[in-house]
Amino acid sequence: MTSEPQPEPETADPGPILDDEQWSRLLSYGTEEETETGDILFAAGDAEGQMILVQSGGVEIFRPAASDTEEALIVRYAARQFSGELNLLTGQSTYLSARVTEGGAVSRIDPPSFRRMMDEDPELSDIVLRTLLARREVLRANAGAGTLVIVGRDLSSEAMALRTYAARQRQPHTWVAVGTPAGDSAASAVDTREDELPLVITSTGVLRRATPAILAEHLGMSYRPRDGEHLDLVVVGAGPAGLAAAVYGASEGLRTLVLDAVATGGQAAASSRIENYLGFVSGISGADLTGRAVVQAQKFGARIASPCTVARLDAGAGPLHIVLKDGTEISSRSVVIATGATYRSLPLPRWHEFEGAGIFYAATELEAKSTEAHPVAVVGGANSAGQASIFLAGRGNTVHLVIRGSDIFAGMSSYLADRIMKHPGITVHTSTDVTGLHGGENLQGLTLRSRRDGEAITTTEVECWGLFCFIGADPATEWLQDIAVDEHGFILTDVNLDDAALGPRWSELDRRPLPFETNLPGVFATGDVRAGSMKRVAAAVGEGASAVRSVHISLASMIT
Repeated sequence: MTSEPQPEPETADPGPILDDEQWSRLLSYGTEEETETGDILFAAGDAEGQMILVQSGGVEIFRPAASDTEEALIVRYAARQFSGELNLLTGQSTYLSARVTEGGAVSRIDPPSFRRMMDEDPELSDIVLRTLLARREVLRANAGAGTLVIVGRDLSSEAMALRTYAARQRQPHTWVAVGTPAGDSAASAVDTREDELPLVITSTGVLRRATPAILAEHLGMSYRPRDGEHLDLVVVGAGPAGLAAAVYGASEGLRTLVLDAVATGGQAAASSRIENYLGFVSGISGADLTGRAVVQAQKFGARIASPCTVARLDAGAGPLHIVLKDGTEISSRSVVIATGATYRSLPLPRWHEFEGAGIFYAATELEAKSTEAHPVAVVGGANSAGQASIFLAGRGNTVHLVIRGSDIFAGMSSYLADRIMKHPGITVHTSTDVTGLHGGENLQGLTLRSRRDGEAITTTEVECWGLFCFIGADPATEWLQDIAVDEHGFILTDVNLDDAALGPRWSELDRRPLPFETNLPGVFATGDVRAGSMKRVAAAVGEGASAVRSVHISLASMIT
């Protein structure tokens, strides 16, 4: 008995059709070289990617063989086509290889020339950017996803951290859980012990006991100092406020670097759907919104490094100094602090034990897959909790929305509260607290304690395989010294600063703090970390963009 012939994998990628004049302009940024069949034009693991323009002959992009996987063809390019995907923009190390299939001639565009093309030629920049974005999405769904394989336990907070980082960075990857045939095969192929999980297998190496920081270093996405680099603006935090500051700073000519301790997107990236952001009538996921902002900032030349933890800010005389956790110092003429706030946890026994094994601080497809169609609970009374409830109920989960206050409308937008109250899959528990967690290796149940005026307190046990926690946040300011904050730790700026908070440098400058400026000259705060901010995505974007105006004024005063 013979099997039916299988179709060849789709390897054609015509990409954009450039006219003669456009192709000629693109060629002007490259360096021509002759090729022979079998030449390797670039290899997985190269520190910097190059765009290859095929003038004649042919080139194929392939995933090199690794551990128990064979080499895989990704795409072929013929004359008048060019290679490249989003790593050309991000500066990430190359994770695919290019080989000549038919000798001829190619033209290489190196990173500096690529950056120059993006800056100088808006028409080509738009064409190329659309192509790079489309190719990255294709790579996430085809054999390109096999360039990075994450192996770990299904209910592991360490594995979830890696998966979240890869997803936030829109990195092509595959997740396999040990205990499944695919997971066990991948782990045994590289002779892995239980205590070496989670594991990351790439075309160029195996990372054991992997963390997002280790993975970022391997991929070339962590901070790498550049000789002679002079920065105008360092943005600490890559949520909506920080990304807006990066977009406006870089687009207006400021040499801009963005650092984030976790991954790009901030808390907004944890939202399954944002419906009240201007211009998106049907809503947009937080990950999509911030993902677009990341590419937009990089398009204008901003560098983004994450995870990259800032240990302190030194604001003495002269340039400001950002000191990273590993001791690396970065000098800049100005700093925007946009570190946001972190969700609080409940003071319950076994809470930390269940984090990543049933307790989550985000509600996206990644976390929802862990709960399948089981009953879940969402804790919190603001919009984040409401959006999570709607999202999870839409996936078939029975949802318990647990609110400490007595009125769902008190802290949530009315359109969202109305929708929740009418949804048959959501049960709202007001005036209720979670007082107990139950389960074995993973969360399986909760104890709820409800109170009503004039009624007895009642205790209820509910089945729960996922608790999604959105109960308020604390400002991420523990790394700062000498910054004026309010009684809750949020950073004070501009008109909220009294004379007692201002040091002697202000008399030398002969001015008051600018909008969004802190008590340290040249240091600004935007978004959720700032005292008095609205704590909404649109407001954060507006603050980040507006702060750049003050940065320009501050830099101009330094020059004079």
